[in-house]
Amino acid sequence: MSDSRLVLVDAYSQIFRAFYAIQNLTNSRGEPINALHGFIKIMLKLEREYPSKFGAVVFDCGKVNFRMTLNPEYKANRKPTPEELKIQVPFIREFLECRGWPILEEAEYEADDLIAALAQNSGMEVFFLSTDKDLSQIVNSEITQLVPDAKSTFSERNSDKVVEKFGVPSELVIDYLALLGDTADNIPGVPGVGCKTAAKWLQTYGALLPLLDNPELVSDVKIRTKLIENSDLIKKNIALIKLRSDLPEKYSNIPVCCLKKTPDAAKLDAFCAKYGLNAIRKELAAENPLPLIEEKKEMVQDDLFGF
Repeated sequence: MSDSRLVLVDAYSQIFRAFYAIQNLTNSRGEPINALHGFIKIMLKLEREYPSKFGAVVFDCGKVNFRMTLNPEYKANRKPTPEELKIQVPFIREFLECRGWPILEEAEYEADDLIAALAQNSGMEVFFLSTDKDLSQIVNSEITQLVPDAKSTFSERNSDKVVEKFGVPSELVIDYLALLGDTADNIPGVPGVGCKTAAKWLQTYGALLPLLDNPELVSDVKIRTKLIENSDLIKKNIALIKLRSDLPEKYSNIPVCCLKKTPDAAKLDAFCAKYGLNAIRKELAAENPLPLIEEKKEMVQDDLFGF
């Protein structure tokens, strides 16, 4: 286990992934446990492959005012969270507490913002688990994004992989996404600009804000005109996409707030018995052999989710 490694998890990106990966898994009380089961499997795999003394699972606290002020339609296209998923979020939080993972969240910080602030202020080697491309803007020699793939493995997105993915280095990811927009967040892009065009412009001219303030730096008349016509949109998009780097006061001491506790084997066993997580219960029991609580015969088998 590394004493100089910080592992961060974008909670909802993995909860949603687990929820949609398997359907119709319930326990004996009829409670849905598909997201719970899948999320736990993801976390156990993460712990095995990236053991660490420090870590945290970071939750959203809803939309933040500064982005809503910039764009009142920000994320307005998002569908409501399914009730079957909402039910499972408290179960997931209960598991994390039993497992010893700190749960972090803060008003006026989306999970991405808090992950970015923690990663950039930790002074540690950081690995963060998220599918969100916005977070690629913070990748550097000390910060690596872990992206789960279709084979349920974690791909490491380091600085070289960011360039391979987007065609630009991490310091230009904000500009790249500002040109493209983001349909998932309801951020409109510059009309007629796709991935290849955005990358080419940035490769040729560099960061956008100096160009918007000094358009004469752009030699290509068509590109210059396009930037001038969409200057306000691009500036707004950059402000929307740029993640916060300032830490909330209560999380200013990262080694304290992100110190993982020793998993409580007895509570974990009781938790798995309570929610009918039989396969996970056996997996955890192998880590810390304990006298098993008597299993209820009606508990469903939950080994359908393979990570």
